[in-house]
Amino acid sequence: MSTIQNLQSFDPFADATKGADLLPAGTEDYIHIRIQQLNGRKTLTTVQGISDDYDKKKLVKAFKKKFTCNGTVIEHPEYGEVIQLQGDQRKNICQFLLEVGIVKEEQLKVHGF
Repeated sequence: MSTIQNLQSFDPFADATKGADLLPAGTEDYIHIRIQQLNGRKTLTTVQGISDDYDKKKLVKAFKKKFTCNGTVIEHPEYGEVIQLQGDQRKNICQFLLEVGIVKEEQLKVHGF
């Protein structure tokens, strides 16, 4: 009887890298939802990290209609296109993005006080 040895190396992360190509659009990174304090009681909510597959101007239009607030898309030198909305809309944006199916819950990062 001969003894056969398995001398092939095993990569424990091989399965993790295979599934990365199958993720839906916008899942490579987190979507950051932040709040900024302006003068007095005024606040500004920013949404950064939405994939380029989605038209941000159409998203802003939907946000404005649904949340009855004003908003715009600005070009940030470091973060790219960022959505700005008036008021504290963090909870509303999270619910909207989950309902529409743009992101999964584990991809949302909510920052603020």
